[in-house]
Amino acid sequence: MNEETTAAPFQPVLTRCADAETCADPSSVMTLLGETSGAAGFTSYRSTFAEGAVGAPAHFHTKATELFFVISGSLRVLVGDEITVLDAGDFLAVPPHTPHAFAAAPGSEADVLFVFTPGMGRFDYLRLLGRVLRGEADPKEIAESGERFDNHYVDSPVWRAALEGSA
Repeated sequence: MNEETTAAPFQPVLTRCADAETCADPSSVMTLLGETSGAAGFTSYRSTFAEGAVGAPAHFHTKATELFFVISGSLRVLVGDEITVLDAGDFLAVPPHTPHAFAAAPGSEADVLFVFTPGMGRFDYLRLLGRVLRGEADPKEIAESGERFDNHYVDSPVWRAALEGSA
């Protein structure tokens, strides 16, 4: 039996919980788990959302697929023009060019694992969000970083109405 060995697209990535970088704001904590670049790369982080916390506004990615796995609690998610609630153990894959948004479901906290593929330095985007929330960076930097981080914001009347209805 002849096994052909091919080079791995990146070295194995191991992040110990005690060593993981975190980014926090008043309503969520993001734990940066690992990322690699390139077509076979990924970005992975874990977000814990306080009850009623809003995650990302409506947006889409042109290159990346975004994967959601709910560890505990419930996450309200917009996909296209449909809103659904993901509960503990639920998984969602959002393909490129699909508008989506997310927030903790009304009356619930949420603990969610996010994975993007391919990876493209998204940790820098998460760090930028933290700097903006702390007043250390101008919010327009987020809009200006859309191409770099493949994050393109869109208006969603469906999502706005859902958030207003739970206020």
